[in-house]
Amino acid sequence: MSTVETSVKVIPLGGLEQIGMNMTVFEYGESIIVVDCGMSFPGDEMLGIDMVIPDITYLKQNIHKVKGVFITHGHEDHIGALPFFFKEINVPLYGTKLTLGIIEGKLEEHGITKSVKRKVVKYGQTISAGDFKVEFIRTNHSIVDAAALAITSPAGTIIHTGDFKIDYTPVFGDMADLQRFAELGKKGVLALLCDSTNALRPGFTASERTVGHTFDTIFSEHRNQRIIVATFASNVDRVQQIINTAYKYDRKVVVEGRSMVNIIGKASELGYINIPEGTLIDIELLRNYPPEKTVIITTGSQGESMAALSRMAAAIHRKVSICPGDLVVFSSNPIPGNEKSVSKVINELCVLGAEVIYQDTHVSGHACQEEIKLMYSLVRPKYSIPVHGEFRHRKAQAEIAESLGIPKDNIFMIQSGDVLELSEESALVTGQVTHGGILVDGLGVGDVGNIVLRDRQNLSQDGIIIVVLTLERYTNNLLAGPDIVSRGFVYIRESENLMIEAQQVVEDAVFDCLDHKISDWSKIKNEIRDSLSNYLWKKMKRSPMILPIIMEVE
Repeated sequence: MSTVETSVKVIPLGGLEQIGMNMTVFEYGESIIVVDCGMSFPGDEMLGIDMVIPDITYLKQNIHKVKGVFITHGHEDHIGALPFFFKEINVPLYGTKLTLGIIEGKLEEHGITKSVKRKVVKYGQTISAGDFKVEFIRTNHSIVDAAALAITSPAGTIIHTGDFKIDYTPVFGDMADLQRFAELGKKGVLALLCDSTNALRPGFTASERTVGHTFDTIFSEHRNQRIIVATFASNVDRVQQIINTAYKYDRKVVVEGRSMVNIIGKASELGYINIPEGTLIDIELLRNYPPEKTVIITTGSQGESMAALSRMAAAIHRKVSICPGDLVVFSSNPIPGNEKSVSKVINELCVLGAEVIYQDTHVSGHACQEEIKLMYSLVRPKYSIPVHGEFRHRKAQAEIAESLGIPKDNIFMIQSGDVLELSEESALVTGQVTHGGILVDGLGVGDVGNIVLRDRQNLSQDGIIIVVLTLERYTNNLLAGPDIVSRGFVYIRESENLMIEAQQVVEDAVFDCLDHKISDWSKIKNEIRDSLSNYLWKKMKRSPMILPIIMEVE
């Protein structure tokens, strides 16, 4: 038998260069399964972009092999790209109850609920998909119903942890099924794809329950203030603890922010959150209660400009105005890259007279070093494939794996698009598939590429100058113009001399072309662009985008 037939391919399409856009393809023979299908938020340089989703060209090329999509949990970086995926590839979707409940809302928004076949999977249940068998194993995370996957093929068993931590006292449900990981480890595990987010942090991640004690202290010390808590919409356990504490101190609770309302509504409907009767009130009724008897739970803990808290801080929220004496609690840590936005919102809140608490009110949903060691010790994989994180996070996990006795040659720091072929005998990166980020802007998917982004960057930095002129057909006589219109370059009323000189430079360039009998419009445009660009650089040290427009009349 050749090695190709006895090996399983692991092909990540995202989630290895950043925290976000998680998607991994597993292939054996004529069967492909997909684990997670997430989006990532655009970087600062991606002007106007709403989100980035993985490139699924490889899956479209092999659509006949794709047997299903398996989701580990309901966070955006693992489910955000699903509606776009299902518009291209329609295969069954598998996930736990709350995860599929959250996804359903996304499919509804895109109008594809009816066409996508969904199956709710219980922990311990195994799904057959072509040559693969996939078992869902209970883990803990900052959202309920998270699962690790044991993926078995004729080449061996691979465990994908999803995002996980080990919480011995979870707020809802049971702790991670460590026994099952150990049983699989005893039978033999070919490879472990393990969450790397907190691999740089020593020790253990604290239990979600510890946040409950912190909230109790905050509520008891601030009995005469209105309390506003910002947290992740998906952290149902955190919201549950805030509601419990509010109930204890006889406060009414308002949930604000679209994503927060949607997820809490879905969690409540499915029985994942228990809200005492009469505790939750509509935002419209807020004015009927004294401020010190209310709590607002809101989105915007990451400083997102359109989220509810940012709008409150900027005094543009229609229903809630921040008043001096309000207490605002940030119950999250800034995701790497969001620190500036968060401190901007904190400053704005302080200017409005609010008291802000942003320390010790959050615990992570990801495993620290000791939990990662525990996972490796239970699973005892032959090969280690660190996933979910930037390079430095994955490198830290590789070092942990090596310290536990996994040979360096069996640890794979692969990149998105790599095809890693694994078998008991060997492991080798054998090729590359099409991969990368597809940019989503409004309803456009993939229609904004590097050239458009470069233009947007140029426009945002130096503005645009449009040169308009009219030529007579056949004779090429200049009938009108050149006129100059500028946006985002200089304030024209204060720079009239500059504009008059610029017009002269363009005129000279046009007449120079016409004198030399140049009738090719592209050459005339280039001449205008070059001469005006040189003039403006010498004069202003700026390079605006220059757009010559030539019209022709008979």
